[in-house]
Amino acid sequence: MATGAACYYRPAAGRASLDALTASSPSLSLRPSRSNVFFLGSSRWWMRRRGGEGKVSIGSRVRPRPMAMMRPALFSPVAMEWQECTTEIEVDVPCSVAYQCYSERETIPQWMPFISSVKILEDKPDQSRWTLKYEVLGRDVEFSWLARNMTPTKNQKIHWRSLEGLQNRGAVRFFPKSTSSCRVQLTVAYEVPEILVPIASALKPFLEGLLLKGLERFATFAKERYSKIPQP
Repeated sequence: MATGAACYYRPAAGRASLDALTASSPSLSLRPSRSNVFFLGSSRWWMRRRGGEGKVSIGSRVRPRPMAMMRPALFSPVAMEWQECTTEIEVDVPCSVAYQCYSERETIPQWMPFISSVKILEDKPDQSRWTLKYEVLGRDVEFSWLARNMTPTKNQKIHWRSLEGLQNRGAVRFFPKSTSSCRVQLTVAYEVPEILVPIASALKPFLEGLLLKGLERFATFAKERYSKIPQP
């Protein structure tokens, strides 16, 4: 487009004319302002409508956008990667016993290998602080979070979500197999920590292995607990 060329703007077909102008120069994106000035995406071009004539003149002179019209972005969305792991195991105890054992959150570090501590808040018993310490694929990591237990379904489901710290959520489901055995299914979803993003592809199978190892130890823990319960 030559300097000083004119583009005619007719109100009845203004949109089409402007769209045609943009289409003819893909690198330019036309946007209206509050005044009669139309700014193009490239700073090398500016366009002003001539009063009363319905004409738009285009020049190569740089015309900076007025500061009053500059609007900062309200947010800068960042796509965070989430992963979900599910594992399950059959436990030789009734659902009620497995449910009760898993409900005792402060005992979880005894059988879950990467959980170092769980502390229930005295004033909010449905919330607890968790600490994770483990060597993950050659890296020593430590994370903590505050979790809230959602309303459970007795002998069937325990689920939670984090309120702060490491973002995660999950659920433990209990399915009866017989009067003395059940299937325990654990699902955990988590936001991949920035430090572990480079190894994110290997993180999921690694964590699934840890969760399964934890459930195997849980099965032993629950069975020992069950053996101490007087049987009728």
